[in-house]
Amino acid sequence: MKKFDRASFEAEILNSLEDLELKQRARLIADVMGRHLPRDLDERYALLEAILHPVADTDVDRASYELGIRGWGMMPLGMVVTDSGLEDFEKSFALLKEMTKRATAEFEVRPFLDRDQDKALSIMAPWVNDPSVHVRRLVSEGTRPRLPWGMRLKQLCADPAPVLPLLEALRDDPEEYVRRSVANHLNDIAKDHPDLVAEIAALWLRDADRNREKLVRHACRTLVKQGHSATLEAFGLKEPEISLEGPIVETGSVEYGSSLTFGINLTSTTKAPQQLVLDYVVHFKKANGSLAPKVFKWTKIALEPGQTVNLRREHAIRPITTRVYYGGTQAVSLRINGKDFGYSEFELIIEAT
Repeated sequence: MKKFDRASFEAEILNSLEDLELKQRARLIADVMGRHLPRDLDERYALLEAILHPVADTDVDRASYELGIRGWGMMPLGMVVTDSGLEDFEKSFALLKEMTKRATAEFEVRPFLDRDQDKALSIMAPWVNDPSVHVRRLVSEGTRPRLPWGMRLKQLCADPAPVLPLLEALRDDPEEYVRRSVANHLNDIAKDHPDLVAEIAALWLRDADRNREKLVRHACRTLVKQGHSATLEAFGLKEPEISLEGPIVETGSVEYGSSLTFGINLTSTTKAPQQLVLDYVVHFKKANGSLAPKVFKWTKIALEPGQTVNLRREHAIRPITTRVYYGGTQAVSLRINGKDFGYSEFELIIEAT
């Protein structure tokens, strides 16, 4: 085996590292590693496995140090696997299985799924029973069709049927870490197949314990916000029978950096008890002057016949990285069991800087 040239390896990385973002840094390290590691796949993978931290499945401290690499340090190692091993699924997945215990391989399995979905899933399917929580989670998270930061899995976007048995096998996993991934996976599927997810929700809610019900609610959060009728029906939510006063905006103008405060008076007009899921919608002004609605979760309530409730809500309008605010007329409305009610305007005041 060729002797490792540490000085050259470090120089190639350190000379360019400082000005790069996280993923760019990982990409640079992976590229340099690819040039310095042995070309033989067995030798290359043996070295990669040898530098892994000996303690796997740790959640409290996942930092890399002299004993080995884990946590964020795994990113370039996973990239080396996808760069090198697409022609050998068995060896690559064996290594990724070890890597995911020390961070995650949810991004690295995706090129393999894209290359040969059937072969990849046949390897991953038995992992639903693996002792490692990280390996079990990888089955769900790695196959999410629309995983943030990850390449889109177009085949599974078009037809999620191949992964549904895997999600069902994991739905009652003892670890919430896994169940949360299943919920997020179903939420991904809902973006392309809302009726399918509504059907799954109805089936999974039958005789569901508290954990599974929580999973299904999280999985259907987008569909509930959208007022998808079959999903609402799965949760036993009917069209609300109410009279509503509001939303009542407490002040007609809101200064940027403070909060929008509003209230509602809600009365049941039916002779039977009803369950209500309340969301509120802030209609934010865009750069072109139009308004764009953004739905926010509020609360769930049970109303008896004729019962009236008075509710109040504050919504902070402060700097966040995901939104640019524009001064002027905005609005707030309500969404109750998927149906829209009320509409009240307010002025957002942004001082010139």
